[in-house]
Amino acid sequence: MSLTRRSLILSGTAALTAACSNPIRTSGEINTQVARSREILFSTVEGSRSAYERAAGVLIIPEIVEGGFIVSGAYGEGALLVGDATVDYLSVAAIAAGFQIGGQSYSQALFFSTPEVLKRFRQADGWELGVDAEVAAFEDGAAIGTSTTTVASPIYQVIYGQRGLIVGASLEGAKYSRIIR
Repeated sequence: MSLTRRSLILSGTAALTAACSNPIRTSGEINTQVARSREILFSTVEGSRSAYERAAGVLIIPEIVEGGFIVSGAYGEGALLVGDATVDYLSVAAIAAGFQIGGQSYSQALFFSTPEVLKRFRQADGWELGVDAEVAAFEDGAAIGTSTTTVASPIYQVIYGQRGLIVGASLEGAKYSRIIR
């Protein structure tokens, strides 16, 4: 069998499908994973607990699985918390084309610093990172609140708990959608 561009794309699509297939979780399972992930966030990212307490709401996606070859995709499910109460369940999905190879999983927390931006997020029929709002990003190990970027940005994200390796991918343009559980 010869290796053609079409077979590469098809194998990349198959790898993407396999990497991004997460079992459907119940709301109770999502809540348990979110609670565990929140504790990992607090213990690994300096300032995250106080940022959580100050935020109007926080979306925690405990596991985003990303993978592919040429075409990559990412998917995860989580909960939007206001204080300690779950107010919505959401999924995040992203797809990218270009040079990407590998697979990884990681956790994400989106902090909404004002009630207005939280309200706009909740009222949106799908919401896209980088399109519907600019987001200040912190990588694993970065302290929250030490940058003036967080003061200027009403939404900021923390990516933490990375496992695996992928070359050339990001969550820019990721789409967040409400899920019913």
